[in-house]
Amino acid sequence: MPAFAVITGASAGIGAEFARQLSARGYNLMLVARRGERMRELAAKLPTECEIFPADLSRPEECERLVQALQGRTVDLFINNAGFGDAGNFLETDLEKELSMLDVNVRALHILTKRMVQKMQRQGGGALLNVGSSAGLLPAGPHMATYYATKSYVVSLTSAVAAELQAAHSPVYVGCLCPGPVDTEFNAVANVRFALPGISAKACVQAALKGVQRRRTIIVPGPGMAAAMALSRLAPRRMLIAVTAHQQKKKLSR
Repeated sequence: MPAFAVITGASAGIGAEFARQLSARGYNLMLVARRGERMRELAAKLPTECEIFPADLSRPEECERLVQALQGRTVDLFINNAGFGDAGNFLETDLEKELSMLDVNVRALHILTKRMVQKMQRQGGGALLNVGSSAGLLPAGPHMATYYATKSYVVSLTSAVAAELQAAHSPVYVGCLCPGPVDTEFNAVANVRFALPGISAKACVQAALKGVQRRRTIIVPGPGMAAAMALSRLAPRRMLIAVTAHQQKKKLSR
């Protein structure tokens, strides 16, 4: 029987690339995101069985609906990928967008991590990968304060849960993917441009799956990221992200 993987935030970017690579490895899939049509277009191109589960994970009841849909099924791999960012000065960024970011990046991820790890413990094994960010490993985060804070939460939660599972000799694996810039539509949604060149979603997911196979708790794809993180610790205000040209012009005009 083929292995079964669930991917949230699967309609584009890293999530869609996880779907392509896991399907190529023989996994049957459940794709979860708000944009059902985008997922259906993706599923039509995949070689294995692929279920579509439209859901707005910013709502806790939608997270629980997903959990209920997975009852009685063995989940071999769960990719907690749904999330988004925003950029700008904290005094000026939109509060509603930030609260929505907290709902998706923190609350939904927390709910699904807890429910799925409990499920995997009961079923006798499984793997869960939370998609964090190198932002969660870096100090501060000027111009992306809320996003950096959410990703610090993801890294901290995942590391603690992984340590508990390892101490208990659990068959369940939990890890955190912490990429730097990746060339996806995230940049447009977050309204940022990056000072470092991005890696492809394909390379990011290849590194992620290799890290899961090796049961690494923290997975940082891209050979340049370690040096960049070391530099940021020496000069925390020289961050990996820069505000958009539009935002820079706004600052200069004041």
